[in-house]
Amino acid sequence: MKTHQERMAHKKAVVDQKIAKATEERGVLILLKGNGKGKSSSAFGTMARMVGHGKKVAVIQFIKGRKETGEFKLFRDHPLIDWHIMGHGFTWETQDKEQDIAAAKQAWALAEELLQDDSYGMLVFDEMSYMFKYKYLELEPVIEALQKRSKMQSVMITGRVMPEGLEEIADTISSIRDERHAFRLGVKAQEGIEF
Repeated sequence: MKTHQERMAHKKAVVDQKIAKATEERGVLILLKGNGKGKSSSAFGTMARMVGHGKKVAVIQFIKGRKETGEFKLFRDHPLIDWHIMGHGFTWETQDKEQDIAAAKQAWALAEELLQDDSYGMLVFDEMSYMFKYKYLELEPVIEALQKRSKMQSVMITGRVMPEGLEEIADTISSIRDERHAFRLGVKAQEGIEF
């Protein structure tokens, strides 16, 4: 039976070999999907990591129309973060399809500009996947713009369900699963947890 030290030495050799093979340097497209809680929080955590390395980032929130979220309050005045709240709220709140489509198109116009600006190390398109689910945006122009972006720019897109076309071009896809949620247990949404 191998000792702990022998097992760890073998594991280190395997990991070192994988690291040696990863030589390409470029930005990545990350999709955070699933019906579980924490997709946007994960994206903002990664964004904070990027800012910690001195990189400029931008956030476009395609649906959320609130300015009092904790992450907005924390990051809104940061010199390396541009935060754009483009939505008017969830579709069941607005109940105005034309307004929602107009907001989606306005948000996408800004996103297209940012995808062409190589001064941004990362872009977060929060809740963007809903734009495809509700057919507020066409997928093909988005895929084309993502593929033409600056080589070192990374993009994170959040939302419950991702279209197949985005998944085909993504570098990393993480699924967050809902096993239990306090809301369904009757616990009211609260500052610092849900917003």
